Amino acid sequence: MNGSKYLIFRGLLFFMILGSSFGVMANAENPDAEAHQTEEKPFEAAKHAVHHALDAHEFHFTNTLVIPLPIILWTDKGLVTFMSSAFHHDDEGGTIVEEKGMKFVKLHEKIYLLEEGATELQLNHEDHAAENAKQVILDFSLTKNVITMFMVAFLMIFVFIKTAKFYKKPKQEAPRGIAGFTEPVILFIKDLAAENIEGDKYKKFLPYLLTVFFFILFGNLLGLIPFLSNPNMTGSISVTLLLAAFTFIIQMMNSRKTYWLHIFDPLGNSMGVAAKIPLYIILVPIEILGIFIKPAALMIRLFANITAGHIIVISLISIIFVNESAWWSGLSVPMTLFISLLELLVAFLQAYIFTMLSALFIGSAVESAHH
Repeated sequence: MNGSKYLIFRGLLFFMILGSSFGVMANAENPDAEAHQTEEKPFEAAKHAVHHALDAHEFHFTNTLVIPLPIILWTDKGLVTFMSSAFHHDDEGGTIVEEKGMKFVKLHEKIYLLEEGATELQLNHEDHAAENAKQVILDFSLTKNVITMFMVAFLMIFVFIKTAKFYKKPKQEAPRGIAGFTEPVILFIKDLAAENIEGDKYKKFLPYLLTVFFFILFGNLLGLIPFLSNPNMTGSISVTLLLAAFTFIIQMMNSRKTYWLHIFDPLGNSMGVAAKIPLYIILVPIEILGIFIKPAALMIRLFANITAGHIIVISLISIIFVNESAWWSGLSVPMTLFISLLELLVAFLQAYIFTMLSALFIGSAVESAHH
């Protein structure tokens, strides 16, 4: 029976990856399909790849199947709400939405407010910026990444509640089902924390490390599902910035005297004060910069790796449309399948790396003095 379960799992995994490839192919046609009906435009692979990796105000499955999301803006005239479908899926600022005497346009998935009296959006084609509009600062719209974060949260709650119920049973047995998946992962993260944080101090930070690991993992995995329009939640710099900020704040709040002595007196008693002063002119600024470089590296590593995977997949599929020949699918589809399998590995790897480095940074801050 177990063998048949694994066979079904492998089959579902294969079709998920295959569906992801062809789902990208379905979306690889220029999203401005209406424009193509009146004017033939060359396919811009780079533009479409970057657009695919960005956040969006709708779930775009195909040119005809689009689920709009609510636009929620706070302006000088109060709260403004409407559905993103009012923009007619136009990302070049051509559609103007009027609400409460104000005119809004969408440009590169950002909402802009037109200047009073303006009838259309004027673009600076050198940097593709708006000349007669300003970006709405207080934008609380539910985007694809926001909805994905809610999905990840509900998924985590479901998984951990089911796992907790299994271990509340009076008669314990070998873990199975969801508990069979979560137990080895939890034990792995526990050992990881114990290796990098001395003594029993790791227990204090284990809930955070487990949360951040599963949050990143589930976010990465949801980004591989074509039926969800391949959301790029963990490829958003805002999300990775917040995760890195949490690690940084926890590290700073729990830092000990020995941590700061290592920053401002890295050489200790190894040499005299007069000899250390010239070295400290160089060493101390580097150590201070290192405090902020570490969380920045956490942020950029996760953002860059996940975004790169999405861009590579759409770029490989774009080969077919750039060459305008289906024969190229014999090359691009197998390569896309390979990259999709690699992305599955990266989904677990990046969650592990972020968690491991977070434990390492926190461990260095709470470490006691060595005698």
